[in-house]
Amino acid sequence: MPGRPSILFVTDLAYDARGRRYCDEDIFLTSRLRNDFDVALCHPLDATALMDAFDAVVVRNSGPVLHYQREYDAFREHAAARGTRVYNPLSGRADMVGKQYLLDLTAAAYPVIPTIDRPQDLGRLPEADQYVVKPKAGADSIGLSVLPRERLSTLAYGDILVQPRIDFRYEVSFYFVDDAFQYALHAPDPQRRWVLEPYEPPEADLDFARRFIDWNTLDHGIQRVDACRTPEGELLLVELEDLNPYLSLDLVDGPTRDTFVTSMTTSLHRFLAAAPGY
Repeated sequence: MPGRPSILFVTDLAYDARGRRYCDEDIFLTSRLRNDFDVALCHPLDATALMDAFDAVVVRNSGPVLHYQREYDAFREHAAARGTRVYNPLSGRADMVGKQYLLDLTAAAYPVIPTIDRPQDLGRLPEADQYVVKPKAGADSIGLSVLPRERLSTLAYGDILVQPRIDFRYEVSFYFVDDAFQYALHAPDPQRRWVLEPYEPPEADLDFARRFIDWNTLDHGIQRVDACRTPEGELLLVELEDLNPYLSLDLVDGPTRDTFVTSMTTSLHRFLAAAPGY
């Protein structure tokens, strides 16, 4: 249809996500977005070569960037040079640029799992039976290890983060389009992160999640705020995913899915109407 905006939808349909079929989510989303946009799907390794022919690039379930870091960096550089509209905008301050935000939020006293990256800061971590060590550029628990405190002084610091291993009651995720809350899901069993159920968050929980959405200052896009509930009832941020958050849309009811699609469609129209570039 002439005059309709065109979207290059970036997804790795073959990505193996430990039992979760990310491809189903993107097949569903593109089937609905076609009502408003001309949509073409491509693998993340093909995005730079194809992006100039489209009005916008939508990055969805494209897999951990660390598997193709050089190509992803080239994609960002090309988008910046050409003023390409990329959704989510590449100005995100969270997982889009690594795990530095966990250090920044710790330093700013946000409710986040305490995080350090220097041996001289070990004293700032609370006492715990074990500690989680993970790469700053990590994703999907790649490179993660769990160590006792006496091992922490022997680590090679520089590209790693250290956090106390939190004894939590459950994990919960809050999903946003732009700054609007869409739905929440939680994992009642701490040992089964992706066995999720719908969660009706109280206003205090939404206030918690919105603090991080506000901090990230993205005017457009999809974000997921992952948190854990401590035995004392406090929520602590685990991750702020602003690059390609998996949405678990298959676990919400039909009206919630429809609302999400409407919100994303409206957001994309606003994004396309905004000034070019990111």
